[in-house]
Amino acid sequence: MWKLIGKQRNVVSLRPTPPVITVSYSVLFLAAIVSILPFLYILSTSVKDTQSLFSYPPEWIPEQLFWGNYVKLFQETSFLNWTFNTIFIGLSITILKLIIDAMAAYSLAKLQFIGKHIISSTLLMAVAIPVAALIIPLFFIVRDMGLLNTYWALILPALANPLGIFLLRSFIVSLPDELIHSARLDGASEWRVFTQLILPLISSGLVVHAVFTFMLQYTNFLWPLVAIQTETRQVLTVGISSLKSNFVVDWGLISAASLLATIPITILFIALQRFFLAQSLSSALKG
Repeated sequence: MWKLIGKQRNVVSLRPTPPVITVSYSVLFLAAIVSILPFLYILSTSVKDTQSLFSYPPEWIPEQLFWGNYVKLFQETSFLNWTFNTIFIGLSITILKLIIDAMAAYSLAKLQFIGKHIISSTLLMAVAIPVAALIIPLFFIVRDMGLLNTYWALILPALANPLGIFLLRSFIVSLPDELIHSARLDGASEWRVFTQLILPLISSGLVVHAVFTFMLQYTNFLWPLVAIQTETRQVLTVGISSLKSNFVVDWGLISAASLLATIPITILFIALQRFFLAQSLSSALKG
């Protein structure tokens, strides 16, 4: 299965044999096909008229492209407003959570204070609470604060998710304490240690946290459905869901909206994929 290609100082290097390589690439190719088929089907559906959608046998590539679904999406719906709301809320939550979670993670990882373990245990238990169980009490709290149908109704509750704190804490804990002690001996304040030493060293972790936070908010559906009733304040997930009426479902229109909704998150992943690769390699080397 594996071929020995070198041995020096008790270190053995292995290279996979051709059969292993062939099987590996075959599995990857099948996984890629399975992953891309739904996307291709949505793409095909978005450029078909209603009559072509139900033709048999189904046509993956229509003889004539129908762009009416996209025209209707921009002219008869609030798709642009939904997109702006989603991106604005996602970016706002991501920026605020990076600031809050990074400071909290540094405090729990490297500082000593009374009640540290109690706070860590409380935050850890909060992670285990299902989101659905918080919808009703959260709704009454937001309603009593007069924040329903506002951006704050979506931004403030998302900041209370402590999962990012533990993610960044794992990065900070791995840093040697000697670096922080040396900076303190040189006269650096705690804020300077945090901003000029800790943050640059965990930059890859910050990027990973930012991407996952933005993606979570970009695809959030349940809480925006409850907290926002105004159409112009809705986000993409709720807005696209509203395109489905009780009697008629325009699958071409929904497919066009779903396809365009994937563009921002796809661009984000392509732009930041090198940070994910760097973090994966770093984790592999540590392991």
